[in-house]
Amino acid sequence: MRMGGAVMKASRDFARYLTAYLGRYLPGQRNLSPNTIASYRDAFRLLLSYFESLGKRAERLSMDDLDSVAVEGFLSWLAERGCSPSTLNQRLSAVKAFVGYVKLEDPGRLLQYQRILSIRQRKATQKRMVIPGREGVAAILAHPDATTARGRRDMVLLTLLYDSGARVSELCALNVGDVRIDDPATVTLFGKGRKFRVVPLMRATARLVGGYIDEARSDASPDDPLFPSPKGGHLTRAGVSDILARHVRGARERGASMPDGVSPHSLRHQKAIDLLESGVNLVYIRDILGYRTRKKTRTASTG
Repeated sequence: MRMGGAVMKASRDFARYLTAYLGRYLPGQRNLSPNTIASYRDAFRLLLSYFESLGKRAERLSMDDLDSVAVEGFLSWLAERGCSPSTLNQRLSAVKAFVGYVKLEDPGRLLQYQRILSIRQRKATQKRMVIPGREGVAAILAHPDATTARGRRDMVLLTLLYDSGARVSELCALNVGDVRIDDPATVTLFGKGRKFRVVPLMRATARLVGGYIDEARSDASPDDPLFPSPKGGHLTRAGVSDILARHVRGARERGASMPDGVSPHSLRHQKAIDLLESGVNLVYIRDILGYRTRKKTRTASTG
């Protein structure tokens, strides 16, 4: 019975550590955002699927099963499914972060965990960043039909995306209260790791956003989405990408020279280039783009 109890205890330790890691450690001690935690969950959902493909049921896994051979096999399995090197590195980082947590709780397997932590990342080919150029941005922003409510919304959304240098996830997360229309006009962006930054806006952008709020979001509270989805929640990354793609096509059909592959991140990159070419200090550009930020609990701002 003692042996059976020991086997039962060992077979449960993987589930116990993973539950504590995802359920308590990441949201509680690390204070990571729900999106980041969801990314970690996706990695372990795939890892459990890999073990299932080997005939190892998830509920029977022990930490003994998670060794460097298993992790290398998991990465090969992902590669066979068509995952890119960058995706493999993301999944590997999730496993390493978990192992880094467990090794402090389970030092008896320290050598096993060190071998996992020493696994090298895959070499990823650097993708060439596609930028539309200043004329391309102007053509995109000029395409939305200002005579329709949807066109005016698209014009405001794309103008704010470019002028703020926001990540698409940051734009999607904006609430009405995150924009200050009065001078000095600003937008408060909440980025990775629940970090925030306050970015100045051009007066023309502030007027556009103010007009949009008066027209389309006048009944909204400061905590309501600035750009709501059809269901009333925040607009999704895919939704913003679709809006941009529609106006890129339209600008191209009107004769604008536009490269293939323009994405929301292309506008962020273009903003950085435009600031640099205008003589703006590189340190200031980094602050605008969010590479030097502070942590803060989100509260509605005035404006």
